Amino acid sequence: MKELDLDAILNAGKESENHQAGFVALVGKPNSGKSTLMNAVLGEKLAIVTHKAQTTRHRIMGILNNEDYQIVFSDTPGIISPKYELHEKMMRFVEKSLEDADVILLVTSLDESHDEEDAIQKLKKVLDKKKIPLIVLLNKSDLVNQEIIDEKIARWKEVLNPQEVLPLSALEGFDVNEVLQLILKYLPKHPAYYDKEMLTDRPERFFAAEIIREKIFLNYEQEIPYSTEVGILEFKDTPKILRIHAEIHVERKSQKGILIGKNGSALKIIGTEARLDMEAFFGKKVFLQLYVRISEDWRKKADKLNWFGYK
Repeated sequence: MKELDLDAILNAGKESENHQAGFVALVGKPNSGKSTLMNAVLGEKLAIVTHKAQTTRHRIMGILNNEDYQIVFSDTPGIISPKYELHEKMMRFVEKSLEDADVILLVTSLDESHDEEDAIQKLKKVLDKKKIPLIVLLNKSDLVNQEIIDEKIARWKEVLNPQEVLPLSALEGFDVNEVLQLILKYLPKHPAYYDKEMLTDRPERFFAAEIIREKIFLNYEQEIPYSTEVGILEFKDTPKILRIHAEIHVERKSQKGILIGKNGSALKIIGTEARLDMEAFFGKKVFLQLYVRISEDWRKKADKLNWFGYK
């Protein structure tokens, strides 16, 4: 549900009558580059990025502010056919973002041959209910030739009849500024929804957990990244240091042993890498303590998922 921030309401009179504001949903299959694109447009790393599919599990809002506009991006999990209660929750984040959207960005990867039928059907269902501008972004254009790009443009025009189709490379920064111009072409006139100083609606402890989870995705293979979740037990911000105690939850005892490693060596790597990124993100020294706990089948249990913030 879209809600105006109180400060935004009070300051609405200070904005010009041509001020634009709205919600932009970033959707697509896993690993298409949605998070990389949002980070590139914002100029800040809000969403974690790895080469593995299903890295993004939550709806992460990133707010781009200017004197003349406010764009509220929603980075969403990759569209999949759910297998667990976790997947069901992730797909609800996608659906909620589409419900709120004033503009939809469908991000598709040019260098991969995904079966995108589930994403297509989800979008058609939304677009049949209400008219929302759809922009199809053909990501990783630097990895293919022009013939493939032309074929994909023609295909997406036929399948979804979007308002715009744009090839780009989120990672290399090609045509990222053009994405912003296309959004502003369709963004409605509206006062800001949030205070203009805000970059995201998420609390700092959320990003601490995400940074730890990113390091797990980058350092482990097979089922380990997908079987882990991070909970923040303590987040104490003092003038000189930020103290964070976090729990990494796994589903089985064998996974706990792999995650910790011999004499704690593997967990130490995760902790060191996460701490360094946190210090860069929060701009101060960080003391990070990690624990590992077994939470059997947490991906299938609603109470556990609610505790992890999948609501």
